[in-house]
Amino acid sequence: MDALGIGRAIFAGYDWGGRAACVAAALWPQRCAGIVSVGSYLIQDIATAMTPIRPDLEAGFWYFYYFLTERGQAGLTANRRDIAKVIWTRNSPRWHFDDETLDRAAVAFDNPGYVDVVLHSYRHRLGLAPSYPPYDQTEKSLAAQPPITVPAVTLDGLADGNFPATDGSTSARHFTGPRLHHQVPNARHNLPQESPDAFASAVLELADLRPQSGRV
Repeated sequence: MDALGIGRAIFAGYDWGGRAACVAAALWPQRCAGIVSVGSYLIQDIATAMTPIRPDLEAGFWYFYYFLTERGQAGLTANRRDIAKVIWTRNSPRWHFDDETLDRAAVAFDNPGYVDVVLHSYRHRLGLAPSYPPYDQTEKSLAAQPPITVPAVTLDGLADGNFPATDGSTSARHFTGPRLHHQVPNARHNLPQESPDAFASAVLELADLRPQSGRV
């Protein structure tokens, strides 16, 4: 944003992008005109990383634990596109993406830092890798699970293969500004790409939640 000369903007995303949006909105609300987050509050709570969840959900997170191992590192290095295809198919079982769609995303997998970044993310979120030292102070702030104070629209897809939809109430305490929550029928994990109209509508809906002086 600084490089582009953008003072404030709407942050919107899902999964890792949604997590980045939540982090930025919580820590730098003066730069955020509003947020759209698929999956509600996505700031990781590292302190509870070792608390087990339902076994059927744990099974869906197989890749979290695969990436903790040397075998997983070798597998991701050799099979990054095919691993992504397996995860996409499981997490979005009704999304019939084609090879061309996957190939467009897979270009990013060729980044020389891709494997290291992915492995560190999963190992760190499970408390098995240290944070990046320059961001230690930021990590301390995030450990407090800071609230999101800016206007927010949160979305849950009702056809997500591994992340059950909620009514938004379980995350309500994390949103202290005006907020709307929607369940999106037939939407899966990659909601912005699978249900673009619902995602775009959520961005536009923020205009109704922001004070007139806060419009961008």
